[in-house]
Amino acid sequence: MAGIYIHIPFCKQACNYCDFHFSTSFKTKEDMLTAIIHELYLRKDYLGTEKIKSIYFGGGTPSVVDVSFIDKITTEIHSLFDIEQEAEITIEANPDDLSVEKLKDYYAIGLNRLSIGVQSFDDKILKYLNRIHNSKKSIESIENAQKAGFNNISIDLMYGIPNTDLYYWQNQLNAFKELNLAHLSSYCMTIEPRTVFGNYLKNKKIKPISEDIAVSQFEYLMNFCQEIGFEQYEISNFCKDSLYSIHNSGYWLGEKYLGIGPGAHSYNKYERSYNISNNNIYIYKVINNNVFSENEYLTEENILDEYVMTSLRTKWGCNIRYINETFNYDISKKPFFIDFVKKGLLDINNGEFVTLSTKGKFIADSIILEIIYNNGI
Repeated sequence: MAGIYIHIPFCKQACNYCDFHFSTSFKTKEDMLTAIIHELYLRKDYLGTEKIKSIYFGGGTPSVVDVSFIDKITTEIHSLFDIEQEAEITIEANPDDLSVEKLKDYYAIGLNRLSIGVQSFDDKILKYLNRIHNSKKSIESIENAQKAGFNNISIDLMYGIPNTDLYYWQNQLNAFKELNLAHLSSYCMTIEPRTVFGNYLKNKKIKPISEDIAVSQFEYLMNFCQEIGFEQYEISNFCKDSLYSIHNSGYWLGEKYLGIGPGAHSYNKYERSYNISNNNIYIYKVINNNVFSENEYLTEENILDEYVMTSLRTKWGCNIRYINETFNYDISKKPFFIDFVKKGLLDINNGEFVTLSTKGKFIADSIILEIIYNNGI
C-alpha cells in the first residue's frame, strides 16, 4: 500500500510561524493545476504496482482553491492509479474557507477526512499568529463539517506559543473536548529562521516560551488525552476509536508515497526525490518535461536511520528483530541503546519492539538523533 500527497502552494496570507512553501499570489493557479496533473502523468509509475490507500491534499492551504480544482486532480489520480475502495482522502483546510456549500461539495467529490488548521481557540493568540479566522469561525466550521457528513475530522492545536501558560493550554484542550472530535494533531511551536517570528526573535522583539512551560503543556496534553480516551499513536498525534491518520501513519511506518507539486517529497524505499520549491520554475519545467526534482539514492545506513527516526515516534516503535535481520545490526547490544533503556527513556516490549517511554517522549528528538549518530552498519 502507498499514499499520494498533493502540495497546493497557495495561502491567503502568511502565518507568522510558517516556513512551508507557499505563495500569496494566485496568478499561476490555473497553470499550477495543469502542471500538477501533468506531473501525475509523468510519475504514474513511481510507486510501481502499489495500491493507493490514501490521498492527502496539503500545502499551503488547499481549501483556498475551488472545489473543481481539487476534483480535477482526484479524477486524474483515479484514472492513473489503482485506488483502494475505502481509501482515505484528506484535505487540509482553514476554518474561514469552509462554507456549508464547500463542505457539501467536498463530500460529494469523495473527500472523507478533514484536517482543520484551528491552531488556537483564543482570538488574541490567533491574531498574534496572523491567522485569518477567529475562534467562533473554527467552531462553526467544525459543526458544519459534521452536519455535512464528515465523521473523520482532525484539528491542529499548537502549544509552546510565546506568552502562553499552562492555564491557557488547559482551556484549549477543554474547548477541543467539547467538539466531540476523533483526532487531534498537536505540535510544539518552533521558531524557524525564515519566518516573521524568526525575524522577531533575531531582533529581540519576542522571547521563546520557557522550556519548563512547554514541557508542562506537553505533559498536560498527554495526560488529558489519555483521560478522555485518546490514544497517543505518534508523538504529536492522538485519536480515539483507532481513527489514525492512514496517510501520515504511512510516513512513520516507512511506506511508499508519491509527492506531487512544488516542494513535495517522494519516497519509494530506495530513493527520495525533492521537487523544486518555486512555483513558476516548477510549472515551466513540468509542462516542458524538464527535470524538476532532485533524487537521493539511499544507502542501507540511510534506510536504517530513517526507519529509526520515523518508527520510534510511534506507539508501534522499532522492531529490533527486523533491524537485525534486514541490516545485520543488533541495535539492542549497543552501549548507547543499553544506556537509554537503563535511564528509563526507552521501553522494550516482548523482547522485540522498542518504544519511547513517557519520560523519553519529552526528549524524543535528542534520543533519536543520538541513536542515528551512533548507528553504523
